[in-house]
Amino acid sequence: MKTLFKKERGYMIKVILYGLGEIGRNIGRALIKKEGIKIVGAIDIAKDIVGKDLGEVLALNKKLKVKVMDNPKKLFSKIKGDIVIHATVSDLELAYPQIKECIKAGMNVISTCEQLSYPYYRHPKLAKKLNNLAKKYDVTILGTGINPGYLMDSLPIMLTALCQEIYKIKVIRMMDAGKRRIAYQKKIGVGLTLEEFKQKIDNKIITGHVGLIESIAMIASAIGWKLDEIKEMPPEPIIANEERITEYTIVKIGSVAGLRSVAYGIMKNKEVITLEFISHVNVKEEYDEILIEGIPNIHEKIIGGVHGDIGTVSIIINSIPKVLEAPAGLLTMKDLPLPSAWKV
Repeated sequence: MKTLFKKERGYMIKVILYGLGEIGRNIGRALIKKEGIKIVGAIDIAKDIVGKDLGEVLALNKKLKVKVMDNPKKLFSKIKGDIVIHATVSDLELAYPQIKECIKAGMNVISTCEQLSYPYYRHPKLAKKLNNLAKKYDVTILGTGINPGYLMDSLPIMLTALCQEIYKIKVIRMMDAGKRRIAYQKKIGVGLTLEEFKQKIDNKIITGHVGLIESIAMIASAIGWKLDEIKEMPPEPIIANEERITEYTIVKIGSVAGLRSVAYGIMKNKEVITLEFISHVNVKEEYDEILIEGIPNIHEKIIGGVHGDIGTVSIIINSIPKVLEAPAGLLTMKDLPLPSAWKV
């Protein structure tokens, strides 16, 4: 399969979509426009879309002759894809049985599961199981996205190549939550009272940004740092200082505008890696910023920031050829060749 992709450039890469939430649908719409790719299967458990044609689910003006199914085993027994794009959950323990089914069906997997982006720190046993399974069935598994997967780990790692010495790394992602989809705004508590926000934190309904731990662990592994600890702070609510009307809600002064999530990589009692994720509806300037203290110092700032959903869809699709050409096993973004846009 991987040799075929390398040698026969006219080959249509067969893709199965596993998970048709907002991100999964956006990936599907983008894949339809991509030359050299054919969607051959779709999986989701939502009752309102199971049995429907994928073209209808993606709100296209045509049928794709791909029916959405809720039984992966049944689909895999009939259809074989080159790769499965998995977009269901952030928790690897929940994603593991789904990904395992894909592996046993002999298919490569790219997943948006944040904890899969670098699972060796938080889930070392599951990482070992996935790696062994992937090698057994001769497939490649990758977890990636805009973040974790690129902006707060892969990009800083690449920038360290310019340094002879590295002392500290700090990454800041500043996002205007008012531009994002309703599911995202709910995820970070937009519009809640402070009391409601705290209750949702206590009940783990709001967890803050998932993936900071994975990004720190990946950076440390790439540059050879042996951290003593990775410390993730509880999400902090950001209170609205002015009213903001978004597409989905009205955020009043004094209510929750969003949140701030921070994590630290600690070595020899020093915070040597700091990742700061800030997202709320009163953000005036969006940006993604990387500061490396070393020889030389590096300061990169992406003015306007990178749109989270568009960036995630892009990095998933642009990772397809890298995964198809990669050796079997569980890989992370630091294990792959330099990512880039591609054309068959």
